[in-house]
Amino acid sequence: MKPLLVLLFLTAGISPFLSCDIQADNKTVSENETADAFKNTDSINRILTLSKVDSAKSFCKANTFNTDFCFLLNMKIHSGLHRFYVYDFNKNAIIDSGLVSHGCGSKPWSMGYSAENPVFSNTPESHTSSLGKYKIGKRDYSQWGVGIKYYLHGLESSNSKAYDRQIVFHSWDAITDEAIYPIGSAEGWGCPAISGNFFRRVDEKLKASEKPVLLWMFNE
Repeated sequence: MKPLLVLLFLTAGISPFLSCDIQADNKTVSENETADAFKNTDSINRILTLSKVDSAKSFCKANTFNTDFCFLLNMKIHSGLHRFYVYDFNKNAIIDSGLVSHGCGSKPWSMGYSAENPVFSNTPESHTSSLGKYKIGKRDYSQWGVGIKYYLHGLESSNSKAYDRQIVFHSWDAITDEAIYPIGSAEGWGCPAISGNFFRRVDEKLKASEKPVLLWMFNE
């Protein structure tokens, strides 16, 4: 486990080395206590993600993107925790969040084996996700989830081949609404996929946008 993640969990009161059957003084930790710990961890994740807001806002203004909201994906966070954030520039706040998948790379598809140490690449057929800023493009039919996808246009050298690799933004039935840590979310072939319910909420915002929307995937 990477030092930053260990620090996050220790600060939140979660030991990264405990099993699902967490016990203390021979007493099983209650569901309420576990929920409180997740809330604390999520607060730390949000703080780390918010460090990108100023840069995201400046980028959107300079490139005539939507300046009402953007999507911030902090892939440093364990895939079983919320790490896809909808940020509202006007409210200066995260207004929604959810789980998001990353590419499995050389590991088995649909499993969660790289939940805390994903590999990123811009290489075709690598089955990995690509870090960087994306312009969310055309809305189209998808065979996955709720049947909708958005094409993604990579804007940096780290994700410039995303469109040709058919990396798109879509929903996936394998992705849940709630956090599932310490289990990792299902991993696909590189697309950022979210749950159907979360996608429906995001889709409404995208359909209403008259300008391109920024999706920024980072690992910090």
